[in-house]
Amino acid sequence: MERLAVAKVNLGLSLLGRRPDGYHELHTLFASLSFGDRLFLEPIPEGIEFRGRYGRRNLAYRAAAAYLEAAGWPGGVRIVLEKALPEGAGLGGGSSDAAQVLLGLKELYPAEVDLSSLALSLGADVPFFLQGGVAEARGVGERLRPLSPSPLPVVVFSLGLRLPTPRVYAEVKPHDFGPELPVSEILEALEKGEEPPYWNSLEGPAFRLHPELREVKARLKALGLRGVLMSGSGSAFFGLAEDEAQAKKAVEALRHAGYARQGILGGGYGVI
Repeated sequence: MERLAVAKVNLGLSLLGRRPDGYHELHTLFASLSFGDRLFLEPIPEGIEFRGRYGRRNLAYRAAAAYLEAAGWPGGVRIVLEKALPEGAGLGGGSSDAAQVLLGLKELYPAEVDLSSLALSLGADVPFFLQGGVAEARGVGERLRPLSPSPLPVVVFSLGLRLPTPRVYAEVKPHDFGPELPVSEILEALEKGEEPPYWNSLEGPAFRLHPELREVKARLKALGLRGVLMSGSGSAFFGLAEDEAQAKKAVEALRHAGYARQGILGGGYGVI
């Protein structure tokens, strides 16, 4: 069984404040893309055979163990993970991998297992990847409301800089907090091809840690892309294109400028 673990971007991300449990209350719009990692799952008599980085610490391995244990270990699975998405880029690669493992095992070994609860136990972004598409998210990202804007071409670019999420959140200051996102206005702007009135509260902390990220954002804006924003806790950025031709042109410009470091995403574009 082959499964595509797609990337995501955040069409705005506002930190509303810090919760009593130490986590941050957020308001965001998740949007899955059309490209990502690939996973291959094959049933085996017992156990988990995993080919990928970090072994048992990989979120995909942990997802397999969580599902099989909840299902009563009806059999085992061999997993081959082919990574295409960069780590620490805010594109949700690890969470998407975990979600696809859960969905794949649900097909291989059907059982009365609550995938949503398992997903949340693995990470705040994992529940979104069970459904994909576009969704408004609250809490730590687990309270989801599906949305259905029209498809849009988007260019995603990463320097290849790994920016661990805990490090970025540790840099958050009180002045980084903001109000809720104007969701209806954002959706209207997307439909009309206008500049969306969104922001990412984590850009400030990320820029303080790595000032060079400001230059990346400026570069994408200079290419004529609109709505240029850092995704999640970074370090990847995305921008909306008018059409596929503009998206392809932006990709080539980024590659020729040497921004496609390590060739991981290389400014690759997909469709929201």
